[in-house]
Amino acid sequence: MREEVLKFIQENNLSLFDRNTARSQPSMVLKTKDAKDVYSRVLDLISDNFIFSDTKQILKLFNFADSEKEIEKRQAFFKTLPQLNNSELRSLQKIRPFWKPKYDVCVVTESESTLIQLQKLGCPVVFINSDSDLNGLERYDLVQVIDCENYETALERLPQSVFIDDIENVYLERFLSNLSGWKFNIEKLDQLDLNAELSELRNKLKEILPLIEEKQKTNITQRDIEVALDKINSSILNQIKNMTLSGDSVISLLSKGIPKEIQILIEKEISTSGIPEELFDISVPLRLEEKEVENYLKRQSTQEFTNSAAMVKKHSAKIKEIPNLLKKLEQELIYFDFIAGISKFNNKLSHYPKVSSNLEINKSKNLFLSNAQPISFNLKDVRCSILTGANSGGKTTLIEHIIQLVSLSLMGMPVSGETSLPIFSEVYYFAKNKGSMSKGAFETLLTQMSEINPGERTLILADEIEAVTEPGVAGEIIVSTAEYFLDKNCFLIIATHLGQEIKDFLPKNCRIDGIEAKGLTENYELIVDHNPVLGRLANSTPELIVEKMAKSLKKDYFLFLYESLRKRNGT
Repeated sequence: MREEVLKFIQENNLSLFDRNTARSQPSMVLKTKDAKDVYSRVLDLISDNFIFSDTKQILKLFNFADSEKEIEKRQAFFKTLPQLNNSELRSLQKIRPFWKPKYDVCVVTESESTLIQLQKLGCPVVFINSDSDLNGLERYDLVQVIDCENYETALERLPQSVFIDDIENVYLERFLSNLSGWKFNIEKLDQLDLNAELSELRNKLKEILPLIEEKQKTNITQRDIEVALDKINSSILNQIKNMTLSGDSVISLLSKGIPKEIQILIEKEISTSGIPEELFDISVPLRLEEKEVENYLKRQSTQEFTNSAAMVKKHSAKIKEIPNLLKKLEQELIYFDFIAGISKFNNKLSHYPKVSSNLEINKSKNLFLSNAQPISFNLKDVRCSILTGANSGGKTTLIEHIIQLVSLSLMGMPVSGETSLPIFSEVYYFAKNKGSMSKGAFETLLTQMSEINPGERTLILADEIEAVTEPGVAGEIIVSTAEYFLDKNCFLIIATHLGQEIKDFLPKNCRIDGIEAKGLTENYELIVDHNPVLGRLANSTPELIVEKMAKSLKKDYFLFLYESLRKRNGT
């Protein structure tokens, strides 16, 4: 599936640093907002192991599978992921290009369509539409010409003009500028343990980096030449004073030119100055050849950009590869982050779920909880569980645990504990109503129930639906609802406090289960076994609460209630 993941990254333009704000779309299997909210929490659990925000988007590719073959394909992929460390990727920095050519360059065209293309590429472009547009081109150090048929002759007269035959070869310096923004990251990646694909891309880009490195070169200035001239003349005159010249040398100096011994002295002083000899008029004292100095300074200033432009041309094939290499590098980094994060998440888990006609959980821990108790539960011999138990006992947590397992299973990922379940086509979760009982809330719930598309791969999870209607009729609605959907062969888990009211009216293929409070600790805290006891109604929690308050607070009212309940129950 590696190629599928990379294709997804490419098609969705995932980026390391430019965050994609699009939210992951929940699977069409999840039919209610409450179910989708739990699924979002599952995605967040996985995404906590990624470094880049866009990496999470890849989870869209692993939306709920609808066949056992697809699940097995994904499981095979996840099982073989290598153990990689993505934590060092946090040190990578946002791309900020800093390099630009030291020479003034422009691209000239007389084609409007080419102009638009050049502007999109970010090239410094001059559009030629009349003779007046040619004015000012001489100020550029380099003029690249493309699609200029009418003004070709005029542009040929510019010595700095270079004619380009393909827009792909225009202003290649833009690619080097992009590369400069990656310089820090490429050098950082050189210190990391990467996979083969990333290492190859990094090495190719490293080979091009020297083209943007600043080479320290000190140019000779007009001031340097003048200072050197003064030093040379001063040194020569001081040495001449100490020399004993023959008569012939004096006559030669006055009539024929500089004597040989003085000429040797001058050449020695010039050679040690570092200034080219051709810049001087050899005389006593030395003078500058002003025209030569002017030409030298001009050649020197153009030499640097000439060399740089020549290097760009020489390495044009490699430079044109930069955009593709950088794009592949970014995609491979996101892929690396994905597989490293997934393998880190998978390390916490122990089993890959099996596809089954029943729902069975054995010693599975809820990943939403820290230090979670292993839970076992099943809908094997029945299709419906009426889940009873204490407040804060874990009924809601168990329901959301099951959605978590369904989500991970149908994504093809591992889970905690041995799990087998059907490939559900629809999952409905009606969470506990947190508002007050009202006619509107009751009607809304019934409307939502009526829109369920029932079938043997439909899972319905409901949490205390009695909260939106009157207690007297709530038990009958729960029983009738279970009976209706069981007749359609659905799977149901209904958490309720009305176990006593409905235990004698259970429909066929339905079981009552309990999450029990077993007693009090030494500090009078409730002891709750979050593992549901299958086939048994949970014991009454209020009695334990009364016992807790009586023993801890020792007030007459609580003690009276406690003794009354004990007598009534014969304890």
